[in-house]
Amino acid sequence: MTMGRNRADIRKRTSKHSDNNLKASFPVHRGHGGHANVGSGLLTKLTVAILFIAALAVPGIYLYQRYLEDRVKTPLDSPKMLAPNSSSAVMCPDRYWGSYRPHMYFGMKTRTSHSPVVGLMWLTQFTREMPAPVRHWCDEGDHLTKYGWLKHDGANFGVQKIEDQYFTMMTEFVKKPGGTHGGDWSARISVQSKDRPVVMSLMFYIALDGPGELEPTIKKGRLDHIRGETDELGQFMLQFSRSDAATVKYDYLVTYAKQLDKLKDYVLNGFKIEAWDKARTMPYFSLDGRKMPKDAPGGANFMVHQVTGTVPFSLEVVFESGSVPHRIQSLAGPVFIEELSKQVTAFNHRFEETFKLREKGFHENEIQFAQAALSNMLGSVGYFYGSSLVQSKYNKEPVAYWEAPLYSGVPSRPFFPRGFLWDEGFHNLLISQWDLDISKDIISHWLDLLNVEGWIPREQILGDEARAKVPAEFVVQRNENANPPTLFLPLQKIVNMLIRSNQLGRYNSFLEPLFPRLKAWYNWYNTTQLGEKAGTYRWRGRDRTVLTQLNPMTLTSGLDDYPRASHPTDQEFHVDLRSWMTLASEVMADLAKALNQNSGDYQTTYDYLRDNQRLDTLHWSETQGMYADFGLHTDGVKFHKPKPGERPAPQGFTKIRVETKKPTYQFVNSFGYVSLFPFLLKIIDPSSPKLFKILTDLKNPGLLWTDYGLRSLAKNAHLYNRRNTEHDPPYWRGAIWINMNYLSLAALHHYSSTEGPYQRTAKDVYTDLRTNLISNVIRQYEKTGYIWEQYNDKTGEGMRSHPFTGWSALMVLIMSEKY
Repeated sequence: MTMGRNRADIRKRTSKHSDNNLKASFPVHRGHGGHANVGSGLLTKLTVAILFIAALAVPGIYLYQRYLEDRVKTPLDSPKMLAPNSSSAVMCPDRYWGSYRPHMYFGMKTRTSHSPVVGLMWLTQFTREMPAPVRHWCDEGDHLTKYGWLKHDGANFGVQKIEDQYFTMMTEFVKKPGGTHGGDWSARISVQSKDRPVVMSLMFYIALDGPGELEPTIKKGRLDHIRGETDELGQFMLQFSRSDAATVKYDYLVTYAKQLDKLKDYVLNGFKIEAWDKARTMPYFSLDGRKMPKDAPGGANFMVHQVTGTVPFSLEVVFESGSVPHRIQSLAGPVFIEELSKQVTAFNHRFEETFKLREKGFHENEIQFAQAALSNMLGSVGYFYGSSLVQSKYNKEPVAYWEAPLYSGVPSRPFFPRGFLWDEGFHNLLISQWDLDISKDIISHWLDLLNVEGWIPREQILGDEARAKVPAEFVVQRNENANPPTLFLPLQKIVNMLIRSNQLGRYNSFLEPLFPRLKAWYNWYNTTQLGEKAGTYRWRGRDRTVLTQLNPMTLTSGLDDYPRASHPTDQEFHVDLRSWMTLASEVMADLAKALNQNSGDYQTTYDYLRDNQRLDTLHWSETQGMYADFGLHTDGVKFHKPKPGERPAPQGFTKIRVETKKPTYQFVNSFGYVSLFPFLLKIIDPSSPKLFKILTDLKNPGLLWTDYGLRSLAKNAHLYNRRNTEHDPPYWRGAIWINMNYLSLAALHHYSSTEGPYQRTAKDVYTDLRTNLISNVIRQYEKTGYIWEQYNDKTGEGMRSHPFTGWSALMVLIMSEKY
């Protein structure tokens, strides 16, 4: 706060020396004789003095402006969570290679800034599709029957099943440690037909992202192996086995690729039509060998091995590091099968030991679902490198954040294959239960993105491949905008576990840099997101001028179109953000005590925010009987198609919002997830009558209760299941979301095991809600092959993005009752 006042004082002092103020400060003396000369001389001397001062001041003003402009892209001056080489093959060999390209059906890379990438493409031959129907990046438009990891431990191996229209494909990989560059790994892709013969091509490639060398060996028209070398990997070899099918054809492409996000385009351009069916309507595509562009700055950096045949057949790819000494046998054939079998057995045992689902009485199909949910969470963890585009109010144009790595889960491989701040806290509730080291690593990467202000860009779009998936209007991140600080959720679990198990000393290298970084992050929230009224908080980023939304969205809250005050103002305040800050204050106080740091301010803030009387004064609506936001609000808004002569709708729209009733300052009367936050984050006293009211409302089918989980907005809410624009379907206005249902179950579990008058009621609601969620999500998984972003509150059917194995994978914790 002192810095803020100093900056304000500087601005005030600077404004006094503007040109207009200077002119007003010196009156012109209109006298005669000596008086005029004296006045003129004095004015000349003063003018010289002022000009001299101004000459000194202008550089200072310029430097201060540059200082303000640069703050948004300046790293926090605090010890990093991670050492510069923490992800290297020497420091972390077991997670050096991995399936860190989650946007792909199958791809591998290392945890380095410019790793070579390997990946799979495929296509069905003899179709009428033009251009060639190549599958590469996960895309809902490919209309795959299902795909996803069945087993994946986050480090050593993975088994994935992909169902295309006419065939089923298995992608399997396993790693073997050794040497100084991350060891060896092998992948096997095997294809089985469903109900008819089909001709298809598998294409496996390697591409460099930066300096390095690739040297192909071609034998009788087949790409037999590739030798390569990069600074990070040293020397290596990628070998392609001969297929076990009776008749297959081999082709290859050797070329130069300028961008990783265009690899599919290079393949399409490298095709030739080698043959047609008898009617000459369905082509056969093959790669055309060496096709180096004339403007290639060096040798080939992109090579593709194509094998085509009638299903079934398989392809095996073996990567061998040149640093492995005295290799006895390659990780291929029977050796691959044996090593993969060992990993699968170890995974099954570890899964049961961790989650005890068989012990809880779950059936085999239900356990397989849970294993797939966990595996897709782990198999979707990516490694990204690059810089965000950011902007503060001091920047006329977006500027680049510093370049940095990010090791992070992603919400959805086809739709959201990048890091999202508020999703990541939920992800690590599950990941930390499986592998604490992976979770610590992920959290550390996120906290190392803090800038000097204590801000983290809420959406991380790093590198060409990530940016290619994002519309331009969502790329720039603005530093006044927050996101729910959900990293405090897993950190609370981790810190409490370390305290209970007396392991704080063992994790000192993690905890010591953690505290000052969390302190900066917490202080940013606790200053920039404050409300106008004492004890309140307000999400920034709501558009006060938008005409095309019934209710201006609050993207920063993570709940996008959930109804807030209809007319955004600085005087509104939000109960969910206040609840998040209560949790954050509690975790900061506990962590400070554990590390023998001063916890006084955090404890005082926590006690203040947790005080139910203060909370109720600010956010409890007696009229509605619920916790609510407060702001300038009316339900009297509707869409209107402007008539000739009226204010037109913006381009791309035909309707605008109009008022049918003037807004007033009041509680926002929309019961739903936001209303539950003091309950979800366990802030309500166990003996409070308001807890009983909430428990009763939870079971009311006219409000949030369904046979499939808790809906996001009550059926009696004005905007229940209504579009927010003429184009966008409702998002957080009725659908069932797993992350909020997980928090609901965690709260119910807490209140059912905490002494109070409503224990029995909480237990009954808990039991019924958990049963409904588990049965519906598994039923939809078995019916569709996917875990979904959200579920329909009327039918239970999965909706929107799929597979969505970010926070929807919390079903594993719900099944195992780990809250």
